[in-house]
Amino acid sequence: MPLSPSSPRIVFAGTPDAAVPSLRALLAADANVVGVVTRPDAPRGRKRVLTPSPVATAAEDAGLPVIRAHRLDDEATRRIAELDPELGVIVAYGGLVREPLLSAPRFGWINLHFSLLPSWRGAAPVQHALIAGDETLGASVFQLTAELDAGDVFAEERYTPSERETAGDVLTALSDRGARVLASTVAEIAAGTAEATPQSGSPSFAPKLTLADGMLDFSRPASEVLARFRGVTPEPGAHTTWDGARMKVHAAHATDAGALDPGHVAPTDGGILVGTATEPILINRLQPAGKGAMSAADWHRGLRDPAVFGS
Repeated sequence: MPLSPSSPRIVFAGTPDAAVPSLRALLAADANVVGVVTRPDAPRGRKRVLTPSPVATAAEDAGLPVIRAHRLDDEATRRIAELDPELGVIVAYGGLVREPLLSAPRFGWINLHFSLLPSWRGAAPVQHALIAGDETLGASVFQLTAELDAGDVFAEERYTPSERETAGDVLTALSDRGARVLASTVAEIAAGTAEATPQSGSPSFAPKLTLADGMLDFSRPASEVLARFRGVTPEPGAHTTWDGARMKVHAAHATDAGALDPGHVAPTDGGILVGTATEPILINRLQPAGKGAMSAADWHRGLRDPAVFGS
């Protein structure tokens, strides 16, 4: 829905790839984006080259002024105020909006959050939803308030992933779908027709994951092992231990193979079977410590002794 020429002056805050579709959707709708806030350039890759955030790159390609800020402190607030925004839009910026910035724009701030609120408030909603085994995920556009992800909801988009989609896959899908919902909400705010509904139900929380959250416990049922694999892929990354070292797991899915003791490994077509508390799972690709990613079948063919994960 194209916005009217009198659409509010918008400042957009976001950092990763998941925020880029939202910025592009606003620009495609002729939204009056007067500036973009993003995290500073960060070292990336093996050579640790200082690289602009995906949102910074998209904003600069569009000729928009960019404010780089580690957090929305007094200096960032001053620079944003100079843009005289009437509406703030935030998508995965990586920092909190506090007063006086929170209430500075006439329409406040709205946030695209990748969960069906009040479920999974916090930094890693998609990851936690998959780990918990949620079948339906989604994205919500809501009014930002001082309390974490607790504001009234304007709109939501539901999404049912396939059993092989990882957190990375789901986030890509939701960033595209959510961008359209966000742009529609901004158009409704501009037209004066937007309506928000208070969140209903008990909230759950999704704090940022750590490396330890990626450990696969093969003493658990296969469904739980695979749910965790999907939730931590690609970040912080699924892993187990083998021969005392960390073994990364890049591709895994369900199988109908017969029983195998938890953690025990057996070769099969297309990879290796790993036993769990129920049926085994199939791992297709892995990465031993100090080596590159490889076919699980190739790795197993190079073994001299039987392998047990978690050892």
